[in-house]
Amino acid sequence: CKPLGDTDWNGSGMHANFSTAHMREVGGKDYFEALMAAFDKNLMDHIAVYGPDNDKRLTGKHETAPWNRFSYGIADRGASIRVPHSFINNGYKGYLEDRRPNSQGDPYQIASQILKTIASVPTSAEVSAAA
Repeated sequence: CKPLGDTDWNGSGMHANFSTAHMREVGGKDYFEALMAAFDKNLMDHIAVYGPDNDKRLTGKHETAPWNRFSYGIADRGASIRVPHSFINNGYKGYLEDRRPNSQGDPYQIASQILKTIASVPTSAEVSAAA
């Protein structure tokens, strides 16, 4: 992260675009909402691996979300998770973009945490199998 002190500039960020086969092929609004709830629940687990001094970059200004509050929005570059128009237009299917990692984050730890959070949300097939 490149914290710039009291200047009115954004720091160096890294975005993580992610999807799974389920997100691309099945998706759905209910699954999406459950996934966003899981990201909200695991907010601090994500921040812990998204790079040092991220609180200095994620201020809520300059197209960043505050480091201590989870948000998501359609084409919202100021949200924690940016939801592309294509995701909504395709029936809540496709990829999402986590905008919180900074440029010094370890991409393997970032990907691992994203995958852990995704894995915590049951898919419709898993729910049917458990019933």
